[in-house]
Amino acid sequence: MPTYLAFLRAVNLGATRAFPKDDIRRVAEQAGCTDVQTHINSGNVRLRSPLRSRAKIECALEGAFAADRGFEVPTVVFEASEFAAIARDVDELAVAHPEIVRHYVYLLKDELDAEALAAVAATKSDAGEMVVRARAAHALLGAGYQPGAVDPLNAAKLLGVATSRNATVIRAIAAKWC
Repeated sequence: MPTYLAFLRAVNLGATRAFPKDDIRRVAEQAGCTDVQTHINSGNVRLRSPLRSRAKIECALEGAFAADRGFEVPTVVFEASEFAAIARDVDELAVAHPEIVRHYVYLLKDELDAEALAAVAATKSDAGEMVVRARAAHALLGAGYQPGAVDPLNAAKLLGVATSRNATVIRAIAAKWC
């Protein structure tokens, strides 16, 4: 059974979207997953599933999470090897862009089509740029980035269903689980 990494969007952002990691593990196990682990309390989950497709795993988890929590929990799933490639891209982009001051990675449910890719590329500004590789969009933020800005490139709305993590978390998860 392959190892998968699941990333939950918009959990533990306030009292109304609370989903503690022990509850995430319990619900994932109730949904048929095994070997479930979590990393920090922001919706990062390692699991094994008898389901054979990413879409089926996402659907099963989203249904179980919504039933348990009473709110939708968009979930983005990668095979461990796919996620390891994202972590390698983080390192490669850090070397290629030494000027970046912040690096966030948007983990995408689906790859972007050509039109969306062009729109994302057009968000480049003095704040930074987006680099899209497969189902990961890297926000490379430079000197023009204002700390605290939620979406400094105005690109998040172009990405479809996605959840973001910073480069440090991406590296830590890959080191731990890939």
